[in-house]
Amino acid sequence: MSSASPVEFRPYDRQFAADPYPVYARLRERSPIFHSLEAGMTLFARYDDIRSLILDGRLGRSMDQASTPEEIERRRLAGRWERLPNYSRYVRVNLLEKEGADHARLRRLVAAALSPKRIRDLRNRIQSLVDELLSEIVTHGRMNFLEDLAVPLPVYVISELLGWPSDQRHRLRPWSAQIVRLYEKDHSAEDEVRAEAAALEFAMALNELAEARRADPRDDLISAMVSICDQGDRITRDELISTCMLLLNAGHEATVNAAGNGLLALLRHSEQLARLRQDPSLITTAIEEMLRFDSPLQLFHRYVLEDLEYGGFAFKKGDTVGLLYGSGNRDPGAFDRADDFDIGRQPNRHLAFGAGAHFGLGAPLARLELEILFGTLLKRLPGLQLDGDQPEFRPGLVFRGLKKLPVRW
Repeated sequence: MSSASPVEFRPYDRQFAADPYPVYARLRERSPIFHSLEAGMTLFARYDDIRSLILDGRLGRSMDQASTPEEIERRRLAGRWERLPNYSRYVRVNLLEKEGADHARLRRLVAAALSPKRIRDLRNRIQSLVDELLSEIVTHGRMNFLEDLAVPLPVYVISELLGWPSDQRHRLRPWSAQIVRLYEKDHSAEDEVRAEAAALEFAMALNELAEARRADPRDDLISAMVSICDQGDRITRDELISTCMLLLNAGHEATVNAAGNGLLALLRHSEQLARLRQDPSLITTAIEEMLRFDSPLQLFHRYVLEDLEYGGFAFKKGDTVGLLYGSGNRDPGAFDRADDFDIGRQPNRHLAFGAGAHFGLGAPLARLELEILFGTLLKRLPGLQLDGDQPEFRPGLVFRGLKKLPVRW
């Protein structure tokens, strides 16, 4: 098995953050399967390998289904789960991290709660939220797209979906940012303290809200899940809390980063921006191309559940593998002119939301938010352009997103 040199693969360097795709291209050509000491896992860079492994039942998000209770306890002790009791209780065991029967049970319940009808019914409200946010800033002539639009919109949407009180929704974004920071390998001890505090505060607030909805049910996701929880063994209170946390963390972070990365791609490709303005019916394929071209989720890790061989390499039970979605989505073996930004690209079988059993449940909502957001921007801000220096990306291997995105019109 090859190892990428530090010059080739340094995922937490600013230079890599600015543009990882030339590095990914070299890896696909020279070292499509390699072990990274910095990432702490074996990584896969080619689309076909990534898609194959996503669907391979010999890999999982958790080792629990292939372990005895004693093995699970030993692994958690070795991982010092007790050091972050609330983060471990609600984040390390959420739907995304489960496999087998537990995953299928929770996924069915969440899929029912996030039904196509519920998502469709949000269209008018999302449009109103975008219009309200834009009306507050349109006369300014400039904005930080992330803080002024991309960040608040999904917070407002998820808070309405959950049934979160509007006067408390400002707490959701900080909680989410502090919790997901631990997904990156370069997090600090201070990051752990903040993530633990955020998990505890979020859980306490959700418990209070769940009790309120038990006494006074409403047409929201928390009320629906409390009702399911009260029916018996279909979902526990801890699972209710961890699922709501996941909906916030996964859905919000992905939408914010997809919006920022997508707008930057449009503004850097003026011919594609003009094409979309001329033909707004391309908005659906344009959103898919934004998700492919600069994916908000760059890496998804899996555990090897049994000894196996793949691509001529041997893996032991318990090994970790990393699937480089960002690289796979630029693989010329899967996409014609893979490094071109083409808003009319069809077909576009990108990996931005994963595939198989762990395909993102929030994908329809994220797509709807992005479609309305970009459609409204094109109508109301015809002179939209970058403002000032080139935007800077946050270093990271899991999530890819900008620090800020100044624009003017």
